[in-house]
Amino acid sequence: MSATYCVVGGGISGLAAAYRLRVTAGPNATITVLDPADRLGGVLRTERVGGQWLDVGAEAFVARRPEVPALLAELGLADRRLGTTGARPLIYSQDRLHPMPQGTLQGIPSQASSLVGLVDEATIARITDEPLRPLRWMRGADPTVADLVADRFGTQVVSRSVDPLLGGVYAGSAATIGVRAAAPTLAAALDRGARSLTEAVREALPPPSPGSVFGAVDGGYAVLLDALRRQAGIDWAQIGVERVDRTARGVEILDDEGHRWPADAVVLAVPAPRLPRLVEDIAPRTAAAARRIAVASAAVVALALPGGTPLPQHSGVLVATAEHGARNRLRAKAITLSSRKWGQRGNVELVRLSYGRFGDDLARRAGDEDLLAWAAADLATVFGIDVEPVDSHVQRWLDAMPQYGPGHAELVAELRAGLPREVVVAGGYLDGIGVPACVASANRAVASLATAGVAR
Repeated sequence: MSATYCVVGGGISGLAAAYRLRVTAGPNATITVLDPADRLGGVLRTERVGGQWLDVGAEAFVARRPEVPALLAELGLADRRLGTTGARPLIYSQDRLHPMPQGTLQGIPSQASSLVGLVDEATIARITDEPLRPLRWMRGADPTVADLVADRFGTQVVSRSVDPLLGGVYAGSAATIGVRAAAPTLAAALDRGARSLTEAVREALPPPSPGSVFGAVDGGYAVLLDALRRQAGIDWAQIGVERVDRTARGVEILDDEGHRWPADAVVLAVPAPRLPRLVEDIAPRTAAAARRIAVASAAVVALALPGGTPLPQHSGVLVATAEHGARNRLRAKAITLSSRKWGQRGNVELVRLSYGRFGDDLARRAGDEDLLAWAAADLATVFGIDVEPVDSHVQRWLDAMPQYGPGHAELVAELRAGLPREVVVAGGYLDGIGVPACVASANRAVASLATAGVAR
């Protein structure tokens, strides 16, 4: 009798898990993905804007991580991998554009000279003198990034260098993200006995590597999602799930129409806020842990501007927190100049503006017309341009951005430990933000089922 598996959630984590299940369990296994959305992919979504395909969710992956390049090669898509043009990003702070500091780790500098012009002279002196000040670090500690960096380097480093990067990755800030999540190599260097934050950053910086830091998929992430779906050989049940139950023979899913789906094992690849309701009866410890993971919402405004619009030869702009908000001049937290970052395609300039940080609920309460108006105003403020877009698309991602607060790793360990062996989890709230981390979580979930003897 062939094995039967259910995957709840059809985002990148769920589809990667379904594919890995197919590889592990073989061609005779039945794999059903349950997801009520209008299309599979979760927060990966590719839309045609100005006649060109553009990702309006995640749009890049960290190339030095192996998961996505390996998966593309495994799926026969290695030739669809793109690198950036080499254009560098900028930071908008103090009403002007600055080069992105080099030699930093998530914006935390390894030397004062990299932040000259971005922060004031008193802050430069503080960074320079930091190695001379005694460092009190307890091995295993996990303060917020803001607490550590502000104490050692000052608040300007946090708001003008660190927050712009963390806001783009987490839709949060240095005040909401733990050091061990944002910069695990930095925490490891401090645990090993680094005598200063400066020394720890220098130890933690990855070695220089040739090629692009970021990668993308030619044609958008839809190409990867379609290949995963096809090669996983899944059945897609376009339906919601109420809960997961245990039975004498394994597990069973109850959908929102009252139908039951028996399975040998289940992968729950849903956002953290959806997990508690699914597992409350079979894993109350897991449900309690999941409720402690805070989330943020975000929105992307994708624009196709007329070809020849005078945009700088840079990959984009990250916005310092002091510049962001209703009482300041900008509402966007980041602007991606996609045509500069990945190369010109067609006779349009593709631009993405990102909105929403943890705690502001801006992405949820603003209407599409508000977001489009803000985008036009932000482009005028940052670049001095005032042009009518050729095309536009507004995409919201509600409660989709988990916040990796202090102690997150312990929280996730508690979450996983509460699950029965036939039920595993995958997703961006577990072991890291981004597509590579989601793929890694899917691989780990299926490997756990194989170890437990319920996927082979």
